[in-house]
Amino acid sequence: MEVFDPALKGFYVDVLASGRKSFRLRYRFNKALRVVTLGDAAVMSLDDARHAAREWLRQVKAGTDPQAPPVQVLGPTVAAFFTDQYLPYIKSYKRSWDTDDSMMRNHLLPKLGHKHMGAITPPDVAVFVEQMRSEGYAPGTCNRALVLLRYGFTLAVRWKLPGVQSNPVKEVKNLRDDNKIERFLNNAQMASLMAAVRGSESEMLQHIVLFLLYTGARKREVLDAVWADVDWERKSWRIPKTKSGKIRHLPLSAGALQLLGSLRDQSAPVGDAGHALRAEWARRPIFANPKTGLPYVSFFYSWDAARKRAGLPDLRVHDLRHSFASFLVNAGRSLYEVQELLGHADIRTTSRYAHLSRERLFEAVESVPVL
Repeated sequence: MEVFDPALKGFYVDVLASGRKSFRLRYRFNKALRVVTLGDAAVMSLDDARHAAREWLRQVKAGTDPQAPPVQVLGPTVAAFFTDQYLPYIKSYKRSWDTDDSMMRNHLLPKLGHKHMGAITPPDVAVFVEQMRSEGYAPGTCNRALVLLRYGFTLAVRWKLPGVQSNPVKEVKNLRDDNKIERFLNNAQMASLMAAVRGSESEMLQHIVLFLLYTGARKREVLDAVWADVDWERKSWRIPKTKSGKIRHLPLSAGALQLLGSLRDQSAPVGDAGHALRAEWARRPIFANPKTGLPYVSFFYSWDAARKRAGLPDLRVHDLRHSFASFLVNAGRSLYEVQELLGHADIRTTSRYAHLSRERLFEAVESVPVL
């Protein structure tokens, strides 16, 4: 039996044969008749039921169907999150943020940018990796894209981004990368390279390359070096901006000091130059771009031309760092010494050069004559 309330259209009490009573409401939405149970009359008062019915009808009148399934919150798109939130965040502390920016623009956004963060699943991530592989990208490049995406989702979860409840990238393993390139220059290649850089149109190129070989420093560390960081008395170079974020002091060899001394003689104030002038010079980059007086952003074109002239078209600037390490190991220096000079935080990173010392052991055993 249905007992309707004359004061509120569609609101009624439904009395079952068992005697159980329920408050219900009939209404129309988009011309379709709908019925909703508001509550059990045994636990819900009449006033509360009328209030619930009025609220329900208010939503219907506003054009919202209260019985429609809730809209799933999926959060912003990958493009919106990484552009508007992720990138500004890493710019605040990460010196190499432009690397992430490049990875985003070239790989992440074209393939996943249109998807909502909360809608991405582990299979979506796996497809993303496979797309990169099918385009010919090396496992190392794919893994760097995964690291970027994984960290982005970690931040989204940490920041409680609406719609992002978990990190789907955690379920996808990095690709096995057996293609780590560790190239070391031999004496003939070294001579060929130095001849090529000395003949470069860029006068500064030969000094940059030489200093990289003398110190094993990273490219950006060398390009950002200023005169104030050179301690002539202690024969050391202070590197304030390292990959690990820690200041380190690198001892300078006779060759490195000779190179720096030559550049200092060409640029330092002479005679009775005032303190202010000397202080201003100390803040200048050691390997400044002659056209701007600022650190080089890149010297790729002059480097590319030189390496091709040297017959080493695939040689990377970072290979000069590898070559520095090979010089040390082949000279009998320990991996601990190599780790300290290269500024590796983990000895496992330095262990890649261990095979060089093993080669020296093979040479040593060959010293025993065949009997």
